[in-house]
Amino acid sequence: MTETLAIGVGQFAPTADTAANLEVIAHLVATASSRGARLVAFPEYSSYFVDPFDQTLAENAQHLDGPFVSALTRIAAEHEVVIVAGLLEHASDEGRVRNTVVAVDGAGLRAHYRKLHLYDAFGQRESDWVEPGDASPPQTFELAGLRFGLMTCYDLRFPEVGRLLVDAGADVFVVPSEWVRGPLKEHHWRTLLHARAIENTVFMAAADHPPPLGVGHSLIVDPQGVELAAIGTATDVAVAHLDVAAVERVRRVNPALRLRRFGVGPR
Repeated sequence: MTETLAIGVGQFAPTADTAANLEVIAHLVATASSRGARLVAFPEYSSYFVDPFDQTLAENAQHLDGPFVSALTRIAAEHEVVIVAGLLEHASDEGRVRNTVVAVDGAGLRAHYRKLHLYDAFGQRESDWVEPGDASPPQTFELAGLRFGLMTCYDLRFPEVGRLLVDAGADVFVVPSEWVRGPLKEHHWRTLLHARAIENTVFMAAADHPPPLGVGHSLIVDPQGVELAAIGTATDVAVAHLDVAAVERVRRVNPALRLRRFGVGPR
């Protein structure tokens, strides 16, 4: 029998009401869990989001051991899953926040990642409100024989982030996002997710905001770039059953990682 691990991506539009965001997360986790999922990923800024950004971001930032992560821990414990979601975290600069992704199970925080590449592009300036993360070694965590690594949204446009994760042993990249809509942006989203899967021979699990602000189309991709499950533009959850042996099998046939002649380091 093929050993599989079911994971889900939950798509919703976070608001300035953290309690309401948690209600949606709890509902989508329950749905994904009922379909067998043992990990459910949610979008960037799941704890709090306003458009356009303003000073309320810093006013609603929390610590890693704050009430939002505690609530995620309770939901994870109830359904025996790992939850990955975006958190507004306090920054060293009082006027800004950290754009952080947390991975939580029923015992608490498993890993966290602070977004490295801020969205200062396409007419936006995330860095006006957000403090970038440090170029520190990737944090990963294991679940059912697979190692998961974290990146966030705009990081997809920087393939070296994926190289660092795969060199840290990641088999699955989890990508909470708020991929802003615009000309060709959905095409970029899907293309980059497939490219990161193919070049690193990993699974990708990406959760986005739905329209009108995001492109939607949260999806799960396998190590050969095949789309396993996806959502359109609705608030919903998609679940895929990952073949645990697929990464090793694909890398045996396509040893591109082993054949690399260049490494990646911070600058």
